[in-house]
Amino acid sequence: MADATIGSILLASTHPDRLRDWYTAAFSPKVERTPGEPGYDVLDFDGFYIMLDRRDDVGDTNPEPGRVLLNVEVTDARAAAHRIDELGATWLSPLEDRDGSWFGTAVDPDGNYVQIIQLSAQARAEMS
Repeated sequence: MADATIGSILLASTHPDRLRDWYTAAFSPKVERTPGEPGYDVLDFDGFYIMLDRRDDVGDTNPEPGRVLLNVEVTDARAAAHRIDELGATWLSPLEDRDGSWFGTAVDPDGNYVQIIQLSAQARAEMS
C-alpha cells in the first residue's frame, strides 16, 4: 500500500479565468477561490482538485500537451462531448465507443489534453 496519495494537480496558465470557465461549462465542478491575493481557483471534481494559477513563467499554450492527460470520468460521455463541442473545443481524438466504454480526447483553451472516459459496467467490474 502506498504511503502517499495524489489529490490534486496545479494547472499554470496565463489565462486561468478562461480555463476555469471552460472546465466549469464542460464538467460542472464545484468552484472555490483560495483566500488572499493573489489567490487561485480550485475546481473540485468529487474530491480531486484542479488548482488554476496565473503564472508568468509559462506560455499561452502547452508546447507538449501529450506529457500529461487529464482523465475525466463522466457518467454520460455523449452529453459531456456535446458540451465540449458547444464550447468550440478541438478534438485530438473524437469520442468513440470502445467495447461499450466511451473515450475521447479534447483540447482545452491552453492546449492541454483532456480525456473523457465513461467506462462500461463490465469494464468497471473487471477493474474490481
